[in-house]
Amino acid sequence: MPVDDPRALRAVAVAVAVAAARHVATRRPEVFSPVGDAPAVGAPSGEAVATKSTPTDPVTVVDTETEDLIRALLGQLRPDDAILGEEGGGEAASTEGVRWIVDPIDGTVNFLYGVPAFAVSVAAQIDGESVAGAVVDVAAGAVYSAARGHGATLHDAAGGAHRLRCNTVSEVSMSLLATGFGYGRDRRLRQGALIAGVLPRVRDIRRIGSAALDLCMVASGRVDAHFEHGLSPWDWAAGALIAAEAGAVVRVPGPDTMSAAGAVVVAAAPGIAAELDAMFDELGVLAPIPD
Repeated sequence: MPVDDPRALRAVAVAVAVAAARHVATRRPEVFSPVGDAPAVGAPSGEAVATKSTPTDPVTVVDTETEDLIRALLGQLRPDDAILGEEGGGEAASTEGVRWIVDPIDGTVNFLYGVPAFAVSVAAQIDGESVAGAVVDVAAGAVYSAARGHGATLHDAAGGAHRLRCNTVSEVSMSLLATGFGYGRDRRLRQGALIAGVLPRVRDIRRIGSAALDLCMVASGRVDAHFEHGLSPWDWAAGALIAAEAGAVVRVPGPDTMSAAGAVVVAAAPGIAAELDAMFDELGVLAPIPD
């Protein structure tokens, strides 16, 4: 199998993401001190938490440690490839050849508060398109992965393997949607207004707090669609591929489009994709919401 075959790249993505998830799971109780009788919930000890784009956008020492680990592992396994990571940036702006897109903890606010919905995301892109990826739901011990043209799979904590397929829902009015919100006040105001238009026309809306997990939930049928403005490549590179390989109709921005541009990412079960797209167009959901 060629080293740049999507299946070979998926194997690397899975191995690296699983190792990183193990580090995340081990480090959380070491970095966060227990509160009351709930050891899974804690307050940061020392200088474990800093902020990024806004005071409500955190990064923890475990984010940076985990990205360092991922870079080291990829450096051993794929020394000639470029890496774009949420915390460490990217040494190569070019999308030519193989580039790894990594998010050490997607759902850092959940991680910070002890909400069990955060993930490690590792994707390989070739010439700017995702061809392999893995998302590990750290708390559940679930590994989602995909290789372009070879489908998407869930390996659960018990060792079972499941081929992923989207739901067969056929009406938007009966669909369960997942979404997320930005950290800036102005974007949140606009997102809230859009939600007010969408909510009466669907079954319900869920806000999990991790775009990578939302996209994997589209793939597994736990939700019927996901949409969100202002994601960066590391938020969707693996999850969008997993959703697409499970049959979802996916809309993503360019491979170097960052959060500030406010572009929308959409993944929808095929039976509702056209109707949802038309509704989103009518409501203005498809328009960007820049910072």
